[in-house]
Amino acid sequence: MAKSTFEEQLAKSGKLIYTNKGDSMMPLIKQDRDLLVIEPVHGRLKKYDVPLYKRDSGQYVLHRILKVRDSDYVICGDNRWSKEYGVTDRHIIGVLTAVIRNGREVSVNSRKYRLYVHLWCDLFPVRAFVLHAANKLKRLIKR
Repeated sequence: MAKSTFEEQLAKSGKLIYTNKGDSMMPLIKQDRDLLVIEPVHGRLKKYDVPLYKRDSGQYVLHRILKVRDSDYVICGDNRWSKEYGVTDRHIIGVLTAVIRNGREVSVNSRKYRLYVHLWCDLFPVRAFVLHAANKLKRLIKR
């Protein structure tokens, strides 16, 4: 069976359901545990949306929008502290609409999800400091 790209799958079925690789969106999304539901984008995205986008290098990334600017977005993974700038609408393939965990679908519109997003993102400076410090500590211990 021939492999199709995320873009082809989304165009073909109008929805993309897949499991991610990596830990950049933990604790919300865990590798090999959760299924992600991605749907096409209709218009400009908003703060806290989670786009699936393709970097100029060809790498697919799923990170959260922290700020919407006139011509681009400021994006960061939930388990990261450095922000990515310059992601434009042309990079974006689709947007997360739900996470399926243990057979149960959690919509991005649910109260529980929105509470998580606000707590996690509104405390970004604190979270970024803690994650950065923990990373430095891990590197020191490895030495």
